[in-house]
Amino acid sequence: MRGASSPFDFQFDILTKAAPRPRPILLVLSHLRWDFVFQRPQHLLTRAAQSCDVFFVEEPIFEGDTMTERRLLRDQGVTVVQPLVPPGTAEADVIFHQGDIAESIADLAQGRPVYLWYYTPMAYAFGHRVDADVVIFDKMDELSAFKFASPQLRMLESLLLDRADVVFTGGASLHKAAAGRHDNLHCFPSSIDAAHFGTARRARMADPDDQAGLPHPRIGYFGVIDERLNLALIAEMAAARPAWQFIMVGPIAKIDPADLPRAANLHWLGGKHYDDLPRYLAHWDLGFMPFALNDATRFISPTKTPEFLAAGLPVLSTPIHDVVEPYGSRGLVEIAATAAQMVAAGDMALARRAQPAQEKARLAMVDSFLAGGSWDRTWADMQAQIRHVELAAAAANAPGTVASLSAREAAGV
Repeated sequence: MRGASSPFDFQFDILTKAAPRPRPILLVLSHLRWDFVFQRPQHLLTRAAQSCDVFFVEEPIFEGDTMTERRLLRDQGVTVVQPLVPPGTAEADVIFHQGDIAESIADLAQGRPVYLWYYTPMAYAFGHRVDADVVIFDKMDELSAFKFASPQLRMLESLLLDRADVVFTGGASLHKAAAGRHDNLHCFPSSIDAAHFGTARRARMADPDDQAGLPHPRIGYFGVIDERLNLALIAEMAAARPAWQFIMVGPIAKIDPADLPRAANLHWLGGKHYDDLPRYLAHWDLGFMPFALNDATRFISPTKTPEFLAAGLPVLSTPIHDVVEPYGSRGLVEIAATAAQMVAAGDMALARRAQPAQEKARLAMVDSFLAGGSWDRTWADMQAQIRHVELAAAAANAPGTVASLSAREAAGV
């Protein structure tokens, strides 16, 4: 930690009070497509775009006859960059092309700070070519546990952790697992845009056409439909409560649609735009998180947990660690491991929701808990960590600074 009267303090204060700087370049290397599902990266980076020039580089799209790129400006101020690669291109050439794109974006800085932000360690294979002022790893998932994960992922993650200046984790479980692997590690669990999902509590929101004809009670899920869902549990619950309508909203990924359970009260509605989600939730009776308990869900911190709560819905979930704590332990989410336990919990939740006094007390407890967080606050805290590293490095390199003072020592970590 820095001493109260060290020479570094004076230089750090001078740097902190310097004139406003030009906008940094924030170069993001992601395994996710920007337009797939609006989740953690989109929440954070649309806020980052208020103070940074954000370039979101997706994984390659294999099309066309030449290696090139496509840049798409999104309404939120983020430029989405899609590397275009002819089918059949050798992997080494693909990686080299990705590196060229990343370097060309960093070159736009022209003396401005460059922040290099990783969502996937796989991008380190080319991202290491970028000369960045701050390297950030936002470890939002344990990607090595996912279906079709590359065998190189763990090795590249080790290299990335050696290179990163600051590491964020997407939940308590990930943070605990990463403890000791980096000396500047910070936990930023899923947060909430309470105003957006809170609109679901308003009366008279139009019921979307593809669910308007369905009777109640409606039990709803939204999110990616992949190997993280317990399809057998969904089927058992649908059979156990034929009067309940199970509404499943979200795109299908990495599983065969033919493997989805089918029943008269099971409705697979496909992906929906983020802006439209409150309209769906406004006409549901319970939120539903039927996650499997497997390697892919061991470290997840579902963003939809606070989103369901902000929408005013009682929530049923399987015992995912980052849902049990803090939500289940505080009585904000009903936790059940089996289909029989889940429908029993659902029966009780529906009965309580029909009691105005109990529902009012539940919503007051929910709102008190959610008031402690927001994506605005999360981004502000992340930005402070990034800026701290940047200033510490600048101070350590300034004339008269003790040469042995590292950036992380300067930052007081």
